Amino acid sequence: MKKNKIAVLIPCYNESKTVAKVVKDYKKALPEADIYVYDNNSTDKTDEIAKKAGAIVRYEYRQGKGNVIRSMFRDIDADCYLMIDGDDTYPAENAKEMCELVLSGKADMVIGDRLSSTYFTENKRPFHNLGNKMVRFLINKLFKNNIKDIMTGYRAFSYEFVKSFPVLSKGFEIETEMTIHAVDKNFKLIEVPVTYRDRPEGSVSKLNTYSDGLKVLKTIATLFKEYKPAAFFNIISIICLIIALILGIPVVMEYFDTGLVPRFPTLIVSGIALLVALLLSITGIILQVIVKKHRQLYELYLNLLNNKE
Repeated sequence: MKKNKIAVLIPCYNESKTVAKVVKDYKKALPEADIYVYDNNSTDKTDEIAKKAGAIVRYEYRQGKGNVIRSMFRDIDADCYLMIDGDDTYPAENAKEMCELVLSGKADMVIGDRLSSTYFTENKRPFHNLGNKMVRFLINKLFKNNIKDIMTGYRAFSYEFVKSFPVLSKGFEIETEMTIHAVDKNFKLIEVPVTYRDRPEGSVSKLNTYSDGLKVLKTIATLFKEYKPAAFFNIISIICLIIALILGIPVVMEYFDTGLVPRFPTLIVSGIALLVALLLSITGIILQVIVKKHRQLYELYLNLLNNKE
């Protein structure tokens, strides 16, 4: 009987304070797994410490978590992938359960849900808490879902998901991209509540609340446009239509009352806004057809991927 292969993926950038403990904890929780640490230009000997702790160390020289995940997904073949951060904020006690959900076929992606557990009490950065709530609200509304933790770095994946996921993000917005892709492509998702502990003293977060937060919001807007173009362009189209009506109706009423059009510039702007609204609506319809065709091709690709297995 074939033994299932599990790969633990740990992207790291200057995590010398915690990486050894993380590697040892997950080796203990999953003794059968291969532990991979991908060093992302660390300057504090994270790679040497990880090797001594028993990890397989590889390197990604393009800066950013998204770039690291792209290389991990391309390089490593396994039946189940467990992704964690190297900052010792996620407990190893949930690792076995998360991997078993994937290996049993019950899930393509298992999400380690911090927000339903200790995150808001442990995390001492209030704007991070607000950002997590905002991202969760936006994605659940835009993509009609009810995922509790969008941006967690604790996840387990199936081979099918990993090898068919097109990584486009370069930085911390990668988790948002993963979640939206899984929802849109109808992958099986299961959330497992996990306890969260804040970083130990001396360990510094690489996530910038403001710049990375703006990147995440930009990613949501971009993916909404790409995955649901009809809805995206119709929203803008309706805004343009409202502007056209607000500007145009008084001019038309004035014409019926007096037979004159004294405000030609207003009428012209109203007409342009109406034309833009129409073009945006047509654009959304055309792009939605293309997206549907892409989904069909993606399903066929998944069939080929399953046959290769």
